[in-house]
Formats: sequence, C-alpha cells, structure tokens
Amino acid sequence: MADMNAFEKNQEVKTVDTSKKMRVGIIGTGWIAEAHIEAYKRQPDVEIVAAADLIPGKAAAFMKRYGIEGAKTDYASHKEMIDDKSLKLDAVSICTYNRQHAGPAIYALDNGINVLLEKPMCVTIEEAAEIVKAEKRSGKVISIGFQPRFSPNMQMIKKIVQSGELGDIYYVQTGGGRRRGIPTPFGTTFIEDETAGLGALADIGCYSLDLVLNALGNPKPLTVSGYKSAFFGTDPNYSNYVKTGHPEYAKKFGVDDFAAAFVRLEGGITLDFRIAWAMNIDTPGDTIFLGTKGGLRVPSTDCWNGTLTKPMTIYHEVAGEQVETVVPLKADINLWDAKIRSFLDACKEGGKAPVPSADIIYNQAILDGIAKSNAVGREIEIVIPEC
Repeated sequence: MADMNAFEKNQEVKTVDTSKKMRVGIIGTGWIAEAHIEAYKRQPDVEIVAAADLIPGKAAAFMKRYGIEGAKTDYASHKEMIDDKSLKLDAVSICTYNRQHAGPAIYALDNGINVLLEKPMCVTIEEAAEIVKAEKRSGKVISIGFQPRFSPNMQMIKKIVQSGELGDIYYVQTGGGRRRGIPTPFGTTFIEDETAGLGALADIGCYSLDLVLNALGNPKPLTVSGYKSAFFGTDPNYSNYVKTGHPEYAKKFGVDDFAAAFVRLEGGITLDFRIAWAMNIDTPGDTIFLGTKGGLRVPSTDCWNGTLTKPMTIYHEVAGEQVETVVPLKADINLWDAKIRSFLDACKEGGKAPVPSADIIYNQAILDGIAKSNAVGREIEIVIPEC
C-alpha cells in the first residue's frame, strides 16, 4: 500500500525529465494496444518508434490511425523488431493474445529491453517461471498490466485489510462476471484455444484474483480444486452470437466461459473464487473478506478492471454493538496513465517494477491450477517451478 500511495504523491509534484526520450515499441496492435498507445502519447518523455503484428499491414495502419509518423512497422514478428538494433529500444509493450505473451517477453528481456506485459501474465505456470528467469537474467524491468492496482478504491481495500481492522483473515470470497458478455466484438482471439488458452479465467478472473491476493499481501497458493465449463460459448444459439450474426463462433469456442475454485493459501486462508463471461444470474456474488475482528464487503462488478460503482462496507463491533461502516468511494485517477507512467519511471530510475512478476506468478499459479484440477477432476497441489 505504501508503494502505491508514494506513486500517487510523486505524480503531484514530480517533474518528468524529458531530456532523454524513452524509445518504445509495441508488439501486437489489436484492441488493448489502443489503450497503451493513447497513454504513451500523453507522456512527454516517450517516443514510439516501432510496432509489430503478425497480420501484414496491421501495425502500419495502427500507427497511421494514431498519428505516429516515422515509426518502423515492416516486421513479420516480434523477433524481427527486437533484432533491429537501429531502433535502440528502451522498452516494449506486449499486447498480443495470451498464448503469445511469454515468447516476446522472454526474448525482449534477453535482449536487454524493459517489458510492460499485458495481463494475464501468460497461460501456464511453466511459462510464468520462464518469464521470471529471463527477468533475473536480464536485470531489466518487467511489469504486468494490472492497472486496477492504481485505483484509490482498490488501494483502500488493501489498506483496510493490512491495517488489522478486520483481524486475521481466514476466508475470502471473490468473483464476478457478466450475465451475457463473451468478448467476440474483437473477433475470435479471446475464445479460441490456440490464441487465448484460457477464457473468462484469464480475461477477467485474473483481475478478481489480483484484487484479493494483493490486499492479502500475496500469500502463496497451496492447493486448488477447480472447475470450468463452456455451456454458453459452444452454443450457436447464444444470444450475442445471434445478435451479431456469428453462430459459427460456437464451433471455434475452445476456452472457458465460467470457472470456480476452492483455493487454500498460506496463512490458513481459504479462497472461494468464481468468474463468468456468461451465466443465468446477474452476479455470482460480492467480494468479501472475513476476519476475526470484522468483515469487508466489496460490491461485485462485471470484470474488476479498476472501477467500483458502489461503496464498500465494513462489518464490525463498537463498544459491544454490531455496526456497519460505509467506506465512501474515492474519485478515480486515469488508471492507464498511472500504469504507463509508473512503468516508465521504474525503467528510467532502475526501480522496482510497479506490478512485479513475483506477485503475479501466484495469480498465474492459481489460473493454471484451476485448469489442471478441472482436467483431472480433483483437488491438486499447486507447484510453482524454481525460478
């Protein structure tokens, strides 16, 4: 919590040194790259010098759309761009689909380039461990794209939990999702196994998990009993397929549209998790922290991407009476600017990654564990490779 408060305070008084421009490249120029480039353009010390995409011409069109002149885009792969030493890259944003997160991240780090890696970190725990190894080999910064960490309201959750106001936390419930919200407006990269690997789990489940794991101080996950399904995504009569005229997407759907898990964490904490892209209810439940002195309820949202719409409530006792304290919502900041600025500052100053891989590898271990547990139909031990 202290690190994030310091970040916010620094931004109020800190003058950005523009004497040296950070030379940035973008790998993958789809939808999420739009948020990256818009935030980079608002930074006075950034020069966007290159972009790469597997689809010929896509990177060039992307740069033109955002008015970036002189950037090089004639690369057939991330390797070609990174190998072009004339670019003198300081950093890259990796905005590819999930299964193409690990490869570019590792290659960039091994070539001495700082990395802002979009969430989820990757698909498997084995990939996550290789990313961490590359980070340690390189000595460069890799920050994972969890912009909700910069929200004053998300930070308040951590402040409450870490303050001791709730006592010792023994049970946490988290999750969220949409009644109908499989993300196909951007094509099928979110729903095909060969590109996404994981569905709702990775897309919005990772946000929900980071919310609670970060608040708890990132305890290590020990065991998981996981479940995932795809009843809606594989149905050609799914309402959003019908509305958009794409019933054929049902045959391409190869990931999860719902997942749930029971996870045991270090410190005797039990985590009850559920997430959905589609379900026959409005919400699978609020996020709650149960402690020995009090409880905290955080009203459910569609995807936990950093915005709360209702205030939180603390349930505790005062002078022997049961009381409820409503925690007013704080005005949010521009989370994308905070995410990009904090990454740039860490790169320039040699500081700690604002969202370190050492935290997010536990998030990835749970996602991976849910998939593996579901495959064998029983609880499994979570094993995190040496890295």
